[in-house]
Amino acid sequence: MIIVKWLLGLMPVAILCLMGGLHVGMGMATGLFVGQRGLYGRSRFLPASNTPRYVRGAAHLPAWPFTMLFIAFPLWWILGLSDFIWLAAGGVMLLYLIRFRAVHVPRGFGLWLLFLIWVSFSGIQIDSSGRLLGFMYRFLIYVSVTAIFLYVYNSMALTGRKVLGNLVLLWGFVIVGGYLGIFFPTAEIKTPLAHFLPPSMLQNELLNQMAVRRLTQYNPDAWFQIDPRPSAPFLYTNNWGAAFSLLLPFVAAYLWHVRGERKFWLVLAAVPVSIVPAVLTLNRGMFLGLGVALLYAGARFAMAGNKRGVGTVFAFGMVSLVIVQLLPVASRLQNRLSGSSSTADRGNLYSEAFTQTLSSPLLGFGAPRPSGTIGAPSVGTQGQFWMVLYSHGFVGAVLFTLTFFVLFLETLRRSNPLVLAANTVLLVSLVEIFYYGMLTTGLVLMFVAAAVALKGPPLGDGVGSAAKHRNGVLP
Repeated sequence: MIIVKWLLGLMPVAILCLMGGLHVGMGMATGLFVGQRGLYGRSRFLPASNTPRYVRGAAHLPAWPFTMLFIAFPLWWILGLSDFIWLAAGGVMLLYLIRFRAVHVPRGFGLWLLFLIWVSFSGIQIDSSGRLLGFMYRFLIYVSVTAIFLYVYNSMALTGRKVLGNLVLLWGFVIVGGYLGIFFPTAEIKTPLAHFLPPSMLQNELLNQMAVRRLTQYNPDAWFQIDPRPSAPFLYTNNWGAAFSLLLPFVAAYLWHVRGERKFWLVLAAVPVSIVPAVLTLNRGMFLGLGVALLYAGARFAMAGNKRGVGTVFAFGMVSLVIVQLLPVASRLQNRLSGSSSTADRGNLYSEAFTQTLSSPLLGFGAPRPSGTIGAPSVGTQGQFWMVLYSHGFVGAVLFTLTFFVLFLETLRRSNPLVLAANTVLLVSLVEIFYYGMLTTGLVLMFVAAAVALKGPPLGDGVGSAAKHRNGVLP
């Protein structure tokens, strides 16, 4: 473990060297925060030219590394690779970025870079090989989503419409997975990954769930029977709920993009269809996230005097209420609440995470650890914020949360339907990180939302003319 900790101690240097390869060296570190336009301003790491950033170098970053993530997502899931494919995609994108070199970053990126460095420092707190594997996996995920973020932000091949199309496709896969869970709640799919992993590794609960795919969270042998809750194409129902609530605003923006086309009606028809598996997940956190999204979008439309937007939000809410009344949601939810103490258990776990972090406030513990309560989940789970707090200390938690708060504020300043959707996603994610684990898909969606909203041009990309926005399409 001494050698391992020594190697972990070198990780911050490796990060800085890597950033240096992207022309984000420490000699320009001030630009990460101040940039050309003041505090937290946009930085340019090559001499500025008269050519706009969104035109320069577009051909160097093709769309395929991003699109293959989403187009082939069912394949990655069937193969047992959907939880690892982000690492491969992030690696490919990172190689392109290093080759491209003229990498630009938006405001707030310096906060995220500091977070990565702090995470690497907290690795010295790891005390076992098992936790070391978990730490390395999470750290590589953070690095991979960073590469995805920078890639989307810098690639003009990834237009707003193309990004939205891929996200809507993922949303469609989520709906299909939800219905598969409804109709085949006990089905299991043994993936090729299960044949490659040794039996000893398959004894690990997390690896087993990755290798043997299940369509729902359901235990027919439990002493108290709770109805199956759809989870495919993710490991847990909470992952399904987080993805659904973060993807739905993108679906609304896509509908705006394709209005007048045939695909508009296909996607529009899928919206009420998607509500059925959503409500049958009985996912209270998802309901809260969607409620925040609807109230926020409705308020933004109302402030702009956009009656059509307000009507759309109201119509979606009413359709959702009708579907909830038609389905046995109330009885299932009551059954779940009467047989589960998840709310109280989470509260105790969060309190335990905060209290224990006080004994290691700077670096945390590197990774989640067993709870002092018998049968409870590990401390540092059941919420991305609590994982970061417990694993990387108060400094890590502040840097993580502040990064997305700054990105939310930055996307708040721009005004078109795509940016409103992305801004809503960031707001919902800032709520959901306190009770959902966002690794891996949730964190990818958060960063894609920020990248596609900030990459510029502010009012272009086929979203509409500046005149339309000035006339109150959006505030």
